[in-house]
Amino acid sequence: MTARKVVAGLFVSLDGVVEAPETWHFPYLNEEMGAAVGQMYAEADTLLMGRVTYEAFAAVWPHQTGEMADAINGIRKLVASSTLTTAGWAGTALIGGDVVAAVKELKERPGGTIALAGSISLVRALLRAGVLDELRLLVHPLVVGTGRRLFPEDAAPVPLELTRSTAFTTGVLDLTYRPA
Repeated sequence: MTARKVVAGLFVSLDGVVEAPETWHFPYLNEEMGAAVGQMYAEADTLLMGRVTYEAFAAVWPHQTGEMADAINGIRKLVASSTLTTAGWAGTALIGGDVVAAVKELKERPGGTIALAGSISLVRALLRAGVLDELRLLVHPLVVGTGRRLFPEDAAPVPLELTRSTAFTTGVLDLTYRPA
């Protein structure tokens, strides 16, 4: 049996900001980007999120319709949180305790790709622990200036290998990396 993949997808600015993309990424949203994001969800049977991303998604997606909303609302959702005690969004379960160990165990179970949306702290932890299999970045041609960055200044080096790249007509780069 082949282990499942954990694939993180993030919107990122040229200066590395990943925080609050809803405030800066929409001018770059087009069919190309929609297809790239949709592909990530189409390949997955589980959506993994941290608490902050979960709360943002749960406030929006259950009230949406369409192909993307159907995919996100219908997928199994797991939330890594040390503070939540319940998750009200249909199809959602909580992961508490050692999240890295829980994701390692999840990877060994039968199933499809585990998509990790947003969730900066979780992406960092899984990448450091060698549990993240792919990092898909949609790099926007924009300097945001302030906000939380994917890799903080004091981060240890993490060697990555570029496995795929596409430039969209908006100037957004769709880049896929895996640990080197």
